[in-house]
Amino acid sequence: MFDALKTFIAEVSGAEPLARRFDEEDYRLAAVALLVHVANVDGNTGLAERRRLKTLIGERFGLDPEAAAELIATAEQSDREAVDFYHFTSVLKRALDDEGRQKIVEMLWDIAYADGTADEFEENTIWRIAELLGVSTRDRVLLRQRVAGRVPRAAPFEGPWAAAAAKGKA
Repeated sequence: MFDALKTFIAEVSGAEPLARRFDEEDYRLAAVALLVHVANVDGNTGLAERRRLKTLIGERFGLDPEAAAELIATAEQSDREAVDFYHFTSVLKRALDDEGRQKIVEMLWDIAYADGTADEFEENTIWRIAELLGVSTRDRVLLRQRVAGRVPRAAPFEGPWAAAAAKGKA
């Protein structure tokens, strides 16, 4: 809607409309907007999440670093303008089959676990998005477990208080 208004204003004023490589009906933009939202939902978008986001986009969508950066910037703007997830999920439902939508949910979990753990805001957001995408609770949980299984675990605590820490007494 905002893009149509911007285009109309540009046409009326005689200015050239901005060319966008990723339009609002592009499933990649919808997916990355959701990924950006999950990365930002806990209020702390760390370096690990930003790196993982760039890597995921490059791997899954076959984009070079420049195109990936452009897609992320466009997705961040789309996420800021969005009032809910429906627009993004409806684009994804039209463009992808069940397997494709499950891959999107897996990518969301991947971003949530990029910093080592998924917090409650990230979990709730992914649950809501998965529901809108029509991904079953069972599949959502299995995808979460698959991604969590790939997350490296912290080294066990060592030192004179290790036994007490293991029992929860430290």
